[in-house]
Amino acid sequence: MKKKALYLLLFSALLTGCQESTDSGSTRLTFRLTDAPALYDKVNIDITGAQAIIDGNIIDLDVKAGVYNLLDFANGKDTVIVDQEIPSGELSQIRLILGENNNIEKGEFSHELTTPSAQQSGLKLNVHNTFVEGVAYEYIIDFDAAKSIVTTGSGKYILKPVLRVFTKAVSGALEGVVLPVKAKPLVWVISSQLDSLSSYADTISGKFAFRGLNEGIYKLSVIPQAPYNDTLLTNITINTGIVTKLDTIKLN
Repeated sequence: MKKKALYLLLFSALLTGCQESTDSGSTRLTFRLTDAPALYDKVNIDITGAQAIIDGNIIDLDVKAGVYNLLDFANGKDTVIVDQEIPSGELSQIRLILGENNNIEKGEFSHELTTPSAQQSGLKLNVHNTFVEGVAYEYIIDFDAAKSIVTTGSGKYILKPVLRVFTKAVSGALEGVVLPVKAKPLVWVISSQLDSLSSYADTISGKFAFRGLNEGIYKLSVIPQAPYNDTLLTNITINTGIVTKLDTIKLN
């Protein structure tokens, strides 16, 4: 009993402050906005919404709405405009919806930018990716300000957005099963940096899952209720974009 109490205390000290959920069917999605330099002082774009098309369904995203000066995010800089959990599945399109407060500034002059089609249905970016459950993804939306602004013969400025989008998986996941379920084990996953997450195995199936893990080498500690013995697995490799599935852990 003393040994188990010390073991629990050790892992409690490693806890980073949050416990990982075993909820399934979701993916972490992040949009980052960046830009190429342009010959203006400011290019202000009014972002009011964003959507993702998953398995043919329109998912409204929790966008950080506001007026963004694109030139603040040139030369490798970016800003996060979406960061949330969405359903896993087949992504076919993302949409960026603009408001009416779009303009450019150069010297003492400010010129309104009009973009009627984007205001109505959004800037559509056709992408094709399979969101794996438990894996986090980042999309870099590159808004080319220089190519996106068109001047008319009457001196008006029109916004015809030229965008590119890049995607990458930014985390991995770990899944497994602990038996028997009556042991009601607490499961810890620990990285080489001594960061850790914990979760109880499901009381019906014995399943556990850890999402959003950085690439690296991990240990897994299973601490069941008496009379079952603790189990420690080492050298578990987590790769970005992959769900690592362990063999069933059978407690003695």
